[in-house]
Amino acid sequence: MTDAGGRQARPRVAWRDVDGILLLDKPAGLSSNAALQQARRLFRARKAGHTGSLDPLASGLLPLCFGQATKAAGMLLDADKTYEVVAELGSRTETGDAEGAVVETQPVPPDLRERIDPTLKQFLGPIQQVPPMYSALKQDGRRLYKLARQGIEVTREPRSVTIHSLGGARWDGRRLSLEVVCSKGTYVRTLVEDIAGALGTLGHVVGLRRTRLGPFRDERMWSLDELGARLHEGGEEALDDLLHGADFALSHWPAVTVGAAEQACILQGQAVFAEGPGGARVRIYGPGAVFLGVGQMNPEGRRLAPFRIMLDVAAGEAGPKPLEASSQQG
Repeated sequence: MTDAGGRQARPRVAWRDVDGILLLDKPAGLSSNAALQQARRLFRARKAGHTGSLDPLASGLLPLCFGQATKAAGMLLDADKTYEVVAELGSRTETGDAEGAVVETQPVPPDLRERIDPTLKQFLGPIQQVPPMYSALKQDGRRLYKLARQGIEVTREPRSVTIHSLGGARWDGRRLSLEVVCSKGTYVRTLVEDIAGALGTLGHVVGLRRTRLGPFRDERMWSLDELGARLHEGGEEALDDLLHGADFALSHWPAVTVGAAEQACILQGQAVFAEGPGGARVRIYGPGAVFLGVGQMNPEGRRLAPFRIMLDVAAGEAGPKPLEASSQQG
């Protein structure tokens, strides 16, 4: 089949309803959106989104949300993140990573190894970062990286981020490896440049892998190649078995279970009387441990208002792999 221009047309996908969260191991060199679209086509998922982009250079954990689980994606944007970082010292690139051309070099101090630990301690806790020009931030409606590609540099206001830990430092005489645990909004490229500057040299990122994001810690991730192999061997059912329920993304929140009458009201958007932690955002479960969505307890912990329903009311289910009852006690 060809299109009007004589090009081979891509076959039309028969999309299906898929609900759940996939922990994708994104390869380096692929944008987050490109990875999402490849996974979406493998699942034939009608609706899909991700929980915040990874740089194309970076590999690792990229949670993908399908169907009803896309409603949980925005609730993960504030989550802390963990990265394995490899930085090359002695040179700076225009982009802060290996994709850019080297624009400056500087010798590495001979006593650098002894200075690493005390220097890293200076960057723990709240710090101020100036966002890099090669970033997706907008100024006057234009992406900074587009301005940077035109040779335009604009003033960026510092932003407050938090570095929770900098561990596992290893120096091989050329490259510094670190595990970085940080808050949302942290630019690891900028952090590496600032650390290198404090060490008396220059630096840029040559390897970046995200290993944790919010509640997703040490779970099995799946590569695109592995997904393709499972689809070939076991069909779509084998892919669906890899999905976690939407409540998996919110497992660090307390849970409240309601009865059938309260469930009916909640699904209509009505508040109900229920016991729970005062003022807390909670996961809501109905009879049979069916995940209904997210709610807000009043300050006294006696009344529950629905905030976002994640149950597919028409299908009568919330998706695959709900949390075990023991974990629903929050």
